[in-house]
Amino acid sequence: MENSIKIKCPAKINLSLDVINRREDGFHNLKMIMHTVKLFDILSISYKEGTKSNIELTTDSHIIPANSHNICAKTALAFLENSGRCADIKIHIKKNIPVGAGLGGGSSDAAGTLLALNRLAGNPLSVPTLLSIAESIGADVPFFLYGGCMLAEGIGEKLSPLPVLRNAVFLIAKPHYGLATPKVYKKLNLESVTQHPDTIKVVDAVKNGDLLSLGQAAGNVLETAVTDEHPEIEQYKKIMKEHGAIYSLMSGSGSSVFGVFNSHLKARSAEKELKKLTKQVYLA
Repeated sequence: MENSIKIKCPAKINLSLDVINRREDGFHNLKMIMHTVKLFDILSISYKEGTKSNIELTTDSHIIPANSHNICAKTALAFLENSGRCADIKIHIKKNIPVGAGLGGGSSDAAGTLLALNRLAGNPLSVPTLLSIAESIGADVPFFLYGGCMLAEGIGEKLSPLPVLRNAVFLIAKPHYGLATPKVYKKLNLESVTQHPDTIKVVDAVKNGDLLSLGQAAGNVLETAVTDEHPEIEQYKKIMKEHGAIYSLMSGSGSSVFGVFNSHLKARSAEKELKKLTKQVYLA
């Protein structure tokens, strides 16, 4: 049995994001299409069973916590509790996905940790149990157990698979600041939202690989909560479109902006221009 593993945990973008309503529990019901992209955190995980449990976490990032508050450490603890195992676990996170960007880096790392530990332990947990743990850790974590492209509903836990876009090039740009998801949702005023994405048409466009129809139907209502205070988001979108993006949106709760292109040449042109404004530009 393996005792260590190295895995790549992908970022995601929200091809479209609609907020339906606020729930009694304070969360929001959503309809969004998530798509993994080729921007990865790298996790190195070792697992050795024994009579006592210990979780040690390190990272090359000064932004995320390297202690029990880290989402990967919490995930490892949940794995041990649910599997009834005692083990010495070491996790190292090489952080490439920017933090506070709406790209799901923490959720992806949590899902990667869960899958890796289950594999290293000989798969003691069933898929339904893994999904239950993932949902308890964060709304986006179940999606990252699968990756690819999914329609996510509810708070993000109701998943329906969609085909990945094989004819698209994604460009991502993040300003120098990040945004906290709870604060963005708190500021969202749904009554003032006059235009919602047409999720049914978005799903059809994804199924057909029709990027033009996708761009016409997609949207992100969370932009209404942030663009007044953060004009860079509209600025980045404008640059993407001027350089040939079929459409451009903020990803998730921000602060990153992505553009969907039909050629690498156009994407690289936008990349060159955006790098004059921010170092955090990624061609995915």
